Amino acid sequence: MPVPATQPDGLPSRLTRTLLSPWSRLALLAVLLSSAATTMLLYEPQRVLTHGWSPQAAGGTAVALFGAAYGLCTAAFVPRPVLNVAAGVLFGAQAGTFSATAGTVIGAGIAFGLGRMLGQDALRTLLRGRWLSAADRQLSRRGFRSMLVIRLLPGVPFAASNYGAAVSRMSWPAFLSATALGSVPNTAAYVIAGSSAAKPTSPVFLASFGFIALSGLAGGVVAWRKRAHLKGGASGTEARPAVPPEACSTAASEPVSHH
Repeated sequence: MPVPATQPDGLPSRLTRTLLSPWSRLALLAVLLSSAATTMLLYEPQRVLTHGWSPQAAGGTAVALFGAAYGLCTAAFVPRPVLNVAAGVLFGAQAGTFSATAGTVIGAGIAFGLGRMLGQDALRTLLRGRWLSAADRQLSRRGFRSMLVIRLLPGVPFAASNYGAAVSRMSWPAFLSATALGSVPNTAAYVIAGSSAAKPTSPVFLASFGFIALSGLAGGVVAWRKRAHLKGGASGTEARPAVPPEACSTAASEPVSHH
């Protein structure tokens, strides 16, 4: 019985493979991020939360809706400090911190998912630089601890850390749990500052503002030291103990035995 010849792939199959290829998905991610950035610049969606939110909105439903909108806005590159202050103005310190933290996790999860599905396969082939390779190893091997430190540093761009973690091999639980825990201190400081903004000379406002300033300074110092550590780890050179001159002269003076 003759074996039928293998039919060549048709146009639909080739088109499907092209659309699902890593570089096509990366292009789609670039289009989505560009659209989100353009939307933020043109329409300023944060104004819906800072000015368009009804002051009478309260209760668990309003807190949940604000958290969901917060997550979508951060995925569209809206600065988190603006949203944190708005959460404090609208809901006070406790409810505002809860809503802003939940929104932070939602926004980080959206960015992490988009980066993992659309960009990881293509971008991992570009991790050839020393610093990039060192950062990838750090995030992949010590995901929770590394992301926790990143979230505690207020100067690290939120979107960059999300997509950087997505390109690495960090797990979802490590990423989300570290984001939830590490974002609380600075988020709470901004929310408390927003809740007490009507009294800028109050001890609560001054304390929260002082915490923001000190954490920013500490974050800069830690980031600089971490940069030096990554640079040293990426170079692949380790300090070796120096060999005393006496040992070299002794080894040189010993006769070589021939067997």
